[in-house]
Order: sequence, then structure tokens, then C-alpha cells
Amino acid sequence: MAIKRYLMMGAKLGIGCFPKPVRNFVKKSPALTSLYSRSLQKSGLFYGFPSQRKLQALYVNIIKSQDVKITNIIRDSVIVNPKIDVVIFTTEKGRVESTLVSLSTQVDYINTVYIVNPEKHYIQSSDIACDFVVIDGISSIQRTENSVPLLLLNQGDVLHSQALAIITRQVLEGVLYTDSDEINDESERCNARMLPAWNPDYQLSAGYIETAIVILPKIMDMFCVSNHVSITAFVACLCDNKFDIAIKHLPLSLVSYSDSNKRKLKDLKALVGIIESIGASAKLDRNYLVNKVHWPINKNPLVSLIIPTKNSKNLVQNCIESILSKTSYTNYEILLIDNNSDEKESLEYFALLSSHPKVTVLKYPYPFNYSAINNFAVKHAQGSVVGLVNNDIEVISPDWLHFMVGHVLREDIGCVGAKLLYPDNRIQHAGVVMGYGGGAGHAHKYFPRYHPGYLNRLIASHNFSAVTAACLLVKKSDYLAVGGLNETDLTVAFNDVDFCLRVLESGRRNIYCAEAELYHHESISRGLDDTTQKRARFESELVYLQETWHAYIEHDPAYNPNLTLKRENFSIRE
Repeated sequence: MAIKRYLMMGAKLGIGCFPKPVRNFVKKSPALTSLYSRSLQKSGLFYGFPSQRKLQALYVNIIKSQDVKITNIIRDSVIVNPKIDVVIFTTEKGRVESTLVSLSTQVDYINTVYIVNPEKHYIQSSDIACDFVVIDGISSIQRTENSVPLLLLNQGDVLHSQALAIITRQVLEGVLYTDSDEINDESERCNARMLPAWNPDYQLSAGYIETAIVILPKIMDMFCVSNHVSITAFVACLCDNKFDIAIKHLPLSLVSYSDSNKRKLKDLKALVGIIESIGASAKLDRNYLVNKVHWPINKNPLVSLIIPTKNSKNLVQNCIESILSKTSYTNYEILLIDNNSDEKESLEYFALLSSHPKVTVLKYPYPFNYSAINNFAVKHAQGSVVGLVNNDIEVISPDWLHFMVGHVLREDIGCVGAKLLYPDNRIQHAGVVMGYGGGAGHAHKYFPRYHPGYLNRLIASHNFSAVTAACLLVKKSDYLAVGGLNETDLTVAFNDVDFCLRVLESGRRNIYCAEAELYHHESISRGLDDTTQKRARFESELVYLQETWHAYIEHDPAYNPNLTLKRENFSIRE
């Protein structure tokens, strides 16, 4: 494996030395492209994440470009909220001087600074030139009829020099949050936390918003929260879908946060209580600092698992037997859709399967059209929940269907996707990001199974704009409501992405379920797009996706515009 890795590194460097016209010619050759792709996957160069040194250099460039944006915002916009109140939470013994110093240069925008200090920690006097009040809890914050917005910070957080100038220029209808970073021992800004747009399931599982939120007091007053509430826990209260609150993400790094595993652990424990209050259960993983959230299955619905195939007896047998032997959720049926199989051993096996009480074999005697096959199968599905499953899927975790069904039964959830692995335990799919390669791609592709991913996004269940139909659950009513898969324009590629986006547009959220782990022997049965005809079909489907979903490709709300679209690894964009 090491030799292959070094050879591929040399190949990548060598290819980069060829003139651009030669590289473009090679890219247009299906055979050469296929050979390179296969070799790269086998080489172990699974995600090409840059070194810390390069990552820091990339972030320095982002900071410079953000400084230009900030200057333009200040120049071209007017102040909407002339004054704000700043609330600093002290959750453990420690000083708040660094936070106060960062505020001292921005006092023109500050009405009052409140320090929530329930444990009576020593607060050193400060030279900050504004009102400064130490309080026991948030209920002590003075309210007036025209109360100003609140900026919530944790002790040790350092606001950037123009943060309040930007914040006061934002139209605030509910809640606003920003990106953040850290300050290292050399006083450099580093370790950027580049967040997605509002992602409620991510908040419950990982508490991704943990500081620097701006909120209207009337929104704060809507919730019966603890007097000593943390920022993370308060934001989690907004995840209850009965509240229609505007939550805006500003993709600028305006605060350097004070990282504290002790505080993070405490916050996640608090999230468990909030999760239980809205009807789910959660188990805290102390090693990775995420909550594994399980939503209740009250009605035990029948799930119709649809598996299309042509021949591929061994793949189908491995897939179906792994479902039958390893799946702990038992109320399901399997619809095997035979698309013109002609191999004797496959036909004999399918005939044998027909006698199994959980399996129905249906014939689809038409040319291969993935979308049409699944639409045909859904018409025959008895379950209120439909599962689209590739014939090269293999169950790993017995509770995969328990977790996915729990999610799909939620009123506000549409499509539920699983964590899919290559047989060598590298990530094949962990959510779809729009914009990768000019179309769509798989988040964290080729990362090792044990990796937590960027900001724990590999191990935390959370919302994506789309997930893959290689293993996807959706309510049958939602499937039918959006017209199923597009069998006219997307016969093979991107039909699942298009479907998920239509479900998303209907008012549902789609979710990647990190607890549902399965192997995916990707495209073994159908093969790769390595012929001229297949490449032409793929290109036409890519164009359809780009024209239909341009806005999501331009900016995927589940991704951050400061992250790269050149690779599927959450690196900082160049």
C-alpha cells in the first residue's frame, strides 16, 4: 500500500507538470480518467488534506479577503442597531480581561456589558469605558420597551476589532451567528470554525454554535430557560420546530473563541436534557464530544426497501442476507426489482428469494433507468416509509434502520441518508455537498472510518441539502408529493440529488444519519462512466443539475462559502 501511495503521489506531481492542453485532453479520455480514478482510490491518498502550515496560509488569505468585505460592508451600509448589550458568561474560574479588552475599542456600539457570574468568581476591574454590571443570571438583565439586541459571548472570547461595526449593520429579525477561530501562542488567528447556515440537528448532536450569537431580547424571553443557561443550550432550544424564528448565519470570522473541553462537555450534557424535552433521547459520546440522538418510533411503520438489480447474484445475496441477518428493526419488506437479468445463477437465486416471506421479486423488463425503476417499485411498496437501497450495500451496524426510521418519522424531516463506507473502511458517503466539481459530491469522501471529520461532521448526525439514494429513507407520501425521481432528465446520475432538493424545497429538512453505517461496493454492478456514450449521458445530466439547481450549487447552505469546492475534504478554499 505504501508503494502504491508513493507511486500515485509521483503520478499526481507528474500530471501537474504537463501543459494544460495535454491535461485537458487526458481528462476527456474515459479510459485514462477511469484508470487514474481507480488507481487513486486504491493508493491510500484518500482525502489529500493540506498540512497545518498550508492550512494556516490559506486561512491568512481568507482573513485578508474578509477584511476587504468588512471594509466594504461598513462603507456601503448604514447602522441599523446603534447600540447593543454584551452578555459575557463565566462558566468556570477564570478571567474575562481579554474579552473586555477586545470590547474596549468598540464602546461606541455598546450600551451595557453584563457579566453573568453565578459562582461569584473574582472579576478584576476594567478600564472599559461603558456601563459594566456583574449579575447572577440572565434574568437580571434590564429590559425596557425598546431593549437593544444582546450579543452573547463566553469568557475569554475575543471580538475582532470591527466586529460590532459589522453586527450593528445587520438587519436582525431573530438570531444571528458568525464564524470564529482561535488565537495561538504567537497571537495568530488559526483553526477556523467555518460553519454552515442554520442546521438544527447539528446543534443537537454537536452544539456547533457555542458563542457569539446576537439575539433580540423578545426572542430570549420566549423561552423558559435556566437562569444560568449556556449559549450552546439556548441555541438548542430554537431547534424545536414549533418556533418560527429567523436564524441568520454571517460567514465572517468575527470572534476568536476560547476553546474549553470542560465547557463543551457541560454544554453537551445540557443538550441531552433539551433533546429529551422535545421527545427524543441522546447518549453523550465523551471521547468525541457528540450526542448520538435517537428519535422515537411510536407506530413501528412498515419500511419498503427497494433494491434494483440486473444479475449480480453474489452482490444481491450479500446485500439481502446482511439486511435479514443483521437488522434489528424487523418491520420491513424487501422489493427486489429485476431489470432484465439473464444469468442463470442470478435467476435461480431470485426465484429462491421469492419464497421468503419478507422478499418480493418484481420484473422491470425495460432499458436501465434508475429513476424509472424506483418509481415503478414505489407504486408496489406496501410501507408508509420507502427505502432506496443499492444492490451493493452491506449492513454493518444492526441499529441502522432504527436510527434512520426514527429520523424519517419526524414531521419536518424529508430524506434520511446513511454513512456509507468502502470495503477498506474509507468514507464513500457522509452527506452530499452542492458545488463539488461544479455539480455535487460526497462530504469527507475517502476519509478513514475512525476520523471525526471537520468539526465532528463525520460523526454527528446533521442536515445536508442532499444525501445519496444508495441508502435513503423517505416517507412514501413525501416521495409521491414531489413526483418521485426524475426519469426523463436524470436516468442514472444526480437523480437522488435532484429528488432531495425538491423534498427540501417542499419544506422538509434532509439529514445525514451518522449512526447508520453500511458498506457500499460502489457501482460494481453497473460499472463506471468509462465509455463515450456514458460520458455524454453524464455530461447532459450534469448540465441539467447545474441549470435546475444553480442557486444551491452557487452556495449550499449546509456548507460554508470559505471552504473549498475543489476537493471533498472541507479544506479552506484557495
